[in-house]
Amino acid sequence: MTPGRREDQQAESPKVAPDRRREARRGIGVFLVALVVLSAPAMVFAVVARNDIGILVLMWAPGLAALATRLMLREGFGDISLRLGRRSGWALLIALGYPVGIATAAYGLGWASGLAHFTSPAGTSSGWGSFAGELLVGTVLGTAVGLVFALGEELGWRGYLLTRLIDAGVPRPLMVSGLIWAAWHLPLIIGGSYLTGNGGSMPVIAVLFVVQVTVVSYVFARLRLDTGSIWPAVLLHASWNSVIQSVFDPHTSGSQAWLWLGEQGVLTLAANVIGAVILCRRPGRVLRQPPT
Repeated sequence: MTPGRREDQQAESPKVAPDRRREARRGIGVFLVALVVLSAPAMVFAVVARNDIGILVLMWAPGLAALATRLMLREGFGDISLRLGRRSGWALLIALGYPVGIATAAYGLGWASGLAHFTSPAGTSSGWGSFAGELLVGTVLGTAVGLVFALGEELGWRGYLLTRLIDAGVPRPLMVSGLIWAAWHLPLIIGGSYLTGNGGSMPVIAVLFVVQVTVVSYVFARLRLDTGSIWPAVLLHASWNSVIQSVFDPHTSGSQAWLWLGEQGVLTLAANVIGAVILCRRPGRVLRQPPT
């Protein structure tokens, strides 16, 4: 049995009352409608104007959609899970270090094999020492800044949608949550404002990205459900964006680098599969909130 199947079956196992299941399904429907309504203007701005401000605003659309759904359906805010429990410490360390480990393995192999090339962006010092300094700053300071925007997404994806998919009895809720999360990015990829700036085939990039996000969503879900807190997922999201997008990607070049590295890269995907297997090989828990 693959770790993905085990995790999904674990998430499906709790008994859910029929009323709660109906409420969860209604919440999913309202959330998805609100998500489209709130995301569309920001996506248009990001694609047409090619402005990063649109993407930063877009990152808060899932969170605002979740908050709007809670208000419309009078669900309350108790299960957002903004509290840290006793088991959250190890999860926060994993969340901060996971992108560094994945990127070091994938990009290191890509650079060493010649599938891509290590380079220094214009205006920065060259050499591995400078790169190590950038990685340290990106992991600490870049992640801290990124928490503001990552929180906007995670309030929606892991703070609302994931637990509703479980309560609604949706088959393989962890996989479905990852597919929805990936599909939400596709308009940006198709519009050419996300991931396609370094060349490459847009259809291939889109397919690889969907697979990549679906795989890594199991890691996000495991950290969220096993601790009962969304903060490990928020930290992982912020750390991933900073380490991959702001540190490793700018130091990578090559005509085929887009295929092997980056958020859609084959080597990054392989490293994520291994990481997900390691972290999800044992059955986890399904906690809505941290244990008191």
